[in-house]
Amino acid sequence: MDLRLLRFFVAVYEEKNITLAAERCYVSQPSISNAIKQLESELNTTLFERHKKGVNLSDEAHYLYPLAVRLLADVNRLPSLFQQRTECLPLKLANFPDLSQSELAGVMACLRAQEPNLLLELVDHDAPADGRITLDMFKGDDEIFLPLWDEDYVLCMLPEHPLAQHSTVRPEQLHQHDFIECPPCEAHQQTIGLLACDGLAVNLVAKAEHKTQVMHLVQAGFGISFLPTGVLETANRLVTVPLEGPRMFRRLGLCYPSNKTLNPALAAAVKALSQYKQ
Repeated sequence: MDLRLLRFFVAVYEEKNITLAAERCYVSQPSISNAIKQLESELNTTLFERHKKGVNLSDEAHYLYPLAVRLLADVNRLPSLFQQRTECLPLKLANFPDLSQSELAGVMACLRAQEPNLLLELVDHDAPADGRITLDMFKGDDEIFLPLWDEDYVLCMLPEHPLAQHSTVRPEQLHQHDFIECPPCEAHQQTIGLLACDGLAVNLVAKAEHKTQVMHLVQAGFGISFLPTGVLETANRLVTVPLEGPRMFRRLGLCYPSNKTLNPALAAAVKALSQYKQ
């Protein structure tokens, strides 16, 4: 089989449009169309259903895609098997800002140990990147989420706060205490909802968009709040107490595209991090 047919197939599959696939492969649209027809004829199956806006993917196309990607990847790796020099693999990762610095360092150390040829660049969470170290709630519909670690939420406060002497705290004990809210936080909304069900409420005195901002407000004496353990690693002045009830935690991991062929660096990173802490 002509490998060009598989390359053209992968392009059409990923772009879902023959015109865009032709532009990506630097060939004419008829060349792509003829190649797909030839491939369908050789395989004796229909891979795409054409329509005005592009193509729909058949079940056979979904079945063929990972096989074609793997075969092309193996073919592309052949020259490297005979190269004697070491090449760098550039990898750009975005990372969520409010997370455990020790865990992030552990992830970076795992990448360095498993793939020493990676040329790693860390960028802001919303910047263009090959992949993202982020919360599972930020996974896009076209992404895969690889879990790496969890962070439990705990109640935090200054040492002189009345609740600081408790080993655990029940939700009703939060009633009327000054509380700092992080509006995007599910743990905060869950706690406030539990109190509301019993006719109780905290006294909201401040809000912040990021977890580190909440931590600074707690350290400044504004009130108490729930924060993930990863954010509190550097908060030596604060006392942390677990809340009785269902576990509240957040999960962090690697988000990467599910519908694109991974570049060699990202593929290597996914393979390395799949064994992280196992």
